[in-house]
Amino acid sequence: MNIVVREEIRNSCHTCCTKLQDVTVKFGKEMILEKVNLHIHCGKLTAVVGPNGAGKTTMLKAILEEIPFSGSLSTDLRHTETHRDLRIGYVPQKLNFDPSAPVTVLDLFAASLSRRPLWLGRSGAVKSTAESALTLTRAESLIHKRVGTLSGGELQRVLLALALTPTPDLLLLDEPVSGVDPAGVELFYSMVSKLRKDHHMAVLMVTHDCGVAAEFADEMIFLNRKVICQDKPEIVLRHPEFVRIFGEISIPHREVTNG
Repeated sequence: MNIVVREEIRNSCHTCCTKLQDVTVKFGKEMILEKVNLHIHCGKLTAVVGPNGAGKTTMLKAILEEIPFSGSLSTDLRHTETHRDLRIGYVPQKLNFDPSAPVTVLDLFAASLSRRPLWLGRSGAVKSTAESALTLTRAESLIHKRVGTLSGGELQRVLLALALTPTPDLLLLDEPVSGVDPAGVELFYSMVSKLRKDHHMAVLMVTHDCGVAAEFADEMIFLNRKVICQDKPEIVLRHPEFVRIFGEISIPHREVTNG
């Protein structure tokens, strides 16, 4: 991905960040996103909330450069020792696959990490990398399981491990816990929160779980084709337009950290 490094960002962040400036997406005459301006800092977990059709997934696709847009994306990677492109990890809402196929979790990693045909076997390096990544998401015991037998929460932890290989600067999560039971939701959010601290990555997460997300997020963005409010979760949840659409949502106790 070729994202331009802008000098004004260098002067405004201590380590690294990604910036969206006037990002606009139109499909024909329909405005999907209108002049979205965001500043996403490394080491921060940002939750994106909004009604259906607000453009949340579209914004992620624009960052991934999967769809055309106007405006600009820029990044600063001052914390890296050598010049390189921005590394982005991505966890989709769901994985489209044949659940009856004899594909294991290790096969997924092998297909992602190596050009070697699976019928020739897997290298030891691929297995070692897969084990390390799965350990980060508490999924190491799943490495030899068939993908079609995984529960919703197990599959999302595997997809998260894939997105962390190699470690990204920016991790994009699109409704990552859709269909996952409440215990799995809490586990997933707590893991992502720890990962962004341990690896100092920026996390941008689209979610409908506003109350749970507020407990873990450093910042929340209320998006409805344009950015209505970007602030601490407790402030966004009280925004009049948010309350009008979603009603009153209890604000969880937040432990103050420096992470």
